[in-house]
Amino acid sequence: MSKVIFHGHTFKTKISAAEIDKAVSAVAEKLNSDLRGKTPLFVAVLNGSFMFTSDLLKKIKIDCEVSFIKVASYEGVSSTGKLTELIGLNESVNGRTVIIVEDIVDTGSTIENVWKQLSEMGATEIRVATLLFKPKAYTKALPVEYVAIEVPNDFLIGYGLDYDGLGRNLEDIYVLDDQI
Repeated sequence: MSKVIFHGHTFKTKISAAEIDKAVSAVAEKLNSDLRGKTPLFVAVLNGSFMFTSDLLKKIKIDCEVSFIKVASYEGVSSTGKLTELIGLNESVNGRTVIIVEDIVDTGSTIENVWKQLSEMGATEIRVATLLFKPKAYTKALPVEYVAIEVPNDFLIGYGLDYDGLGRNLEDIYVLDDQI
């Protein structure tokens, strides 16, 4: 599909499934190399990162564990600026290498909050892997080491990203094609 419509707004294809797969493979290759000899805990931030996490972990060849947390900072097509933890982490991170897995990093508020919580829980090494990174929107100082694709500061849906709950199941990533 080159265009989709949700809630009366048209979105056009921005990043194809083939481009996504190639970028995810590159991130996995770097993680496999950088974390050789370690058994990291991948902490996926739901809901948006579920597709990226699934595809990424299929390509991780080192021993690892995975867990999920759920936080929210979006409402409609814009960030609320407020972060709410909905479901917490059950595994111990004390003394562990932890990889935060995100669908998209824009302002960085979510990863800053999650990073702080993991650090307070005793994680000794924390890294960030994200499918999408908006460098012009990023306002934090934390490093984002594993970036699959850099994107402009546009509203995107598909491949886990949603617009008020719709569009997460799309295999491509779409950008808003009309004015709100």
